[in-house]
Amino acid sequence: MKLLRQFLIILIICAVGEVLNKAVHIPLPGSIIGMLLLFVCLISGLIKLEMIEDISRFLLDHLAFFFIPSGVGLLAYVGILKRNFVPLIVICFVSTILVMVVTGFTVQLIKGRKTK
Repeated sequence: MKLLRQFLIILIICAVGEVLNKAVHIPLPGSIIGMLLLFVCLISGLIKLEMIEDISRFLLDHLAFFFIPSGVGLLAYVGILKRNFVPLIVICFVSTILVMVVTGFTVQLIKGRKTK
């Protein structure tokens, strides 16, 4: 029963994000708006971490299963992926290096502030 209550909290916030997306026509997906709402609720204390901790841990532990539909969906576009294989590999390589560099600089910046 506890997991169901926690899941309903997350589901309601996600639904509110979808409704806001449709009503206000914000150029963000409803799921992103819902995540931002959940973040604001957690920061403000409106929702305590304990209220969603167990279901969040469960969902994170089983995160790989949520990528299966996307991976299967890619099979419909194998022809496009084959034609654009080299540019996609270059984009993946460059973006990975870029993320690693930015993350490294960010960590160094944060560590530098903590030591002062």
